[in-house]
Amino acid sequence: MPGFTNSEPPILRGDERTAKILVAGHFAAGKTTLVHGLSQIPPVSTEEVMTSAGADLDHTDLPAKTATTVAMDFGRLHLADDLVLYLFGAPGQPRFFNILTDLARGALGALVLTDTRRLDETYPILERVEQLRLPYTVAINAFDGAPTYPEARLREVMALDDTTPLVTCDARDRDSTRDALIVLVRHLVTLNSEPTR
Repeated sequence: MPGFTNSEPPILRGDERTAKILVAGHFAAGKTTLVHGLSQIPPVSTEEVMTSAGADLDHTDLPAKTATTVAMDFGRLHLADDLVLYLFGAPGQPRFFNILTDLARGALGALVLTDTRRLDETYPILERVEQLRLPYTVAINAFDGAPTYPEARLREVMALDDTTPLVTCDARDRDSTRDALIVLVRHLVTLNSEPTR
């Protein structure tokens, strides 16, 4: 990965290959943290402060969760000198699935974040991504204190087939999330290099 920092965004030359990637996941899975931590340009954010009016819709009982994305997060990452990823983070609540669908247009694939404390909330996201026919990688976000499970058990409860990559990352850690994206990109390359039947 080029030696750029968030304060020194790389300049686009115009000859890079580009790819749009959807960052999806349930509410509070860490999508905003991931996009903001990786973006080499000032990220676009549409976070709004959560209020008691949304208590029946969102998990306002999460102590560290005070804001939620209502449209999208956007960032840009030079994954390599000649490969630029445009990251579109989608809100995770079912009432925003129309936005997720819009953001998925033109995406080559999706990185689906999940929290093992709320795996059941991942099912609607996976279903929507599959309906959109987007190849994806599932990334377990390693929240502090969250339970860990064997990979076989995670694949079983999320009904993942053997070809769908499953990784663990920490959305707060730039290297960790970059590595998760690399797994997704390699998965996409593998799918695109397979002969058509």
